[in-house]
Amino acid sequence: MTDQAPAGDARDKLADLRASIDNIDAALIFLLAERFRCTKQVGVLKATHGMPASDPAREEQQIARLKRLALDADLDPAFAEKWFNFVVAEVIRHHTEAAETV
Repeated sequence: MTDQAPAGDARDKLADLRASIDNIDAALIFLLAERFRCTKQVGVLKATHGMPASDPAREEQQIARLKRLALDADLDPAFAEKWFNFVVAEVIRHHTEAAETV
């Protein structure tokens, strides 16, 4: 006799976990969409006032803040930084496009 749950129980648990993951993924997508709505407004504001698309000092502050949050959340800080850099690259692209249309 083993301590393992029957295969059916494992499949049920797997389905429950996957449903949770799917819900989290959906929430992340909607949160990212809201974040980009805000950053697009920032891009228009910057373009209207001749400000640069990128703000390296702000980005460094955000990286440090997100690394601290990642540690508090038991998430790899390096992953948080990679995620932020990926998102910021897209934000800067949006800001650059906004500047070209002003």
